[in-house]
Amino acid sequence: MKVKKLIALAVIMVVALSFAAAQNKIVWKSSGHGPASDPSQIFHDEVCKAITKATGGRLEVKPFVGGSIVPAYKEVDAINDNVLQMGYTCPMYNLDKWPAAGLISSRPGALAGEVLSSWFNYAGGADLMNKMMTGYNVFTFPGAISPLPAEVFFHSKVKITKVSDLKGLRVRCMGDGGEVMKKLGASVVIINGGDLYESMQRNVIDAFEYSTLASNWNMHFNEVAKYVILSPIRAPSDPQVFFINKTAWEKLPEDLQVIVKEIISSYTQKQHEYLIAESIKALDKFKAAGCEVYRLPVEVDVAVAKAADEFYTAKAAKEKPIFAEIYNSMKAYGEAYELMK
Repeated sequence: MKVKKLIALAVIMVVALSFAAAQNKIVWKSSGHGPASDPSQIFHDEVCKAITKATGGRLEVKPFVGGSIVPAYKEVDAINDNVLQMGYTCPMYNLDKWPAAGLISSRPGALAGEVLSSWFNYAGGADLMNKMMTGYNVFTFPGAISPLPAEVFFHSKVKITKVSDLKGLRVRCMGDGGEVMKKLGASVVIINGGDLYESMQRNVIDAFEYSTLASNWNMHFNEVAKYVILSPIRAPSDPQVFFINKTAWEKLPEDLQVIVKEIISSYTQKQHEYLIAESIKALDKFKAAGCEVYRLPVEVDVAVAKAADEFYTAKAAKEKPIFAEIYNSMKAYGEAYELMK
């Protein structure tokens, strides 16, 4: 009889503990910004799963594909409103709120990947981004940036060999890079990454930028664009950043905060290294598929750099002080880095 009572008591305790664990479980929703095939979206999903596993399910982070919870590129707004508690997206998609966001993004004249990561993690870059986001219930932290390899300059139906070839060209180019392209005469449109393939098929655009060679091969862009034009001048890196809702973060126990930071930092570095390796492989794949892969002529490189310098000099003079603070910090860091090479 006593044995039965002990067994019954044990069962009750297990049920009670399970109920308590369920009651204390924290659930977050997190969204990437791209389609399911995008490597950044894949890494985002892996981060969510890794956090859930490492915390023993105490913090369950549910991953969502870009555009499935809120419109694509509106992830940070959703994090601010606590519709999402976390998100992985490009800073430049938030130019409507923070003009300086385009500086920490795939912009002309930006820092190359490893230099950008160093600046963000160890030279105050993350702090400057948080200062930029003052007044919003959103923050980031060192280690939360993944500085992808340089973007493809353009996937194009038209061969670009001189500056005049950009005039009137219908291009998809996001953020400040789009503004610089406008200065060179291009007709710039904003199109979601998931719609690029169809837009090229339907002749809505002639050319587009999107991401790295690795990402773009997985999007089958070889089927809609004959020319793969390479140059780091328009986007030396294609950084994406993890953003988190401040209130949700403050509710996390300290040990869970440590786990989240460590896992994100680990995966952002892994993604950077992985995409360098995969982009090298993709280079040969594009060639084998019949695309003409070539380096953008120096004449166009120089013109893009000049237009970018004029654009940012003028913008820094009229924007809020944080713009010049971020721009000058990045510029000084890049110049110091160049001295060591």
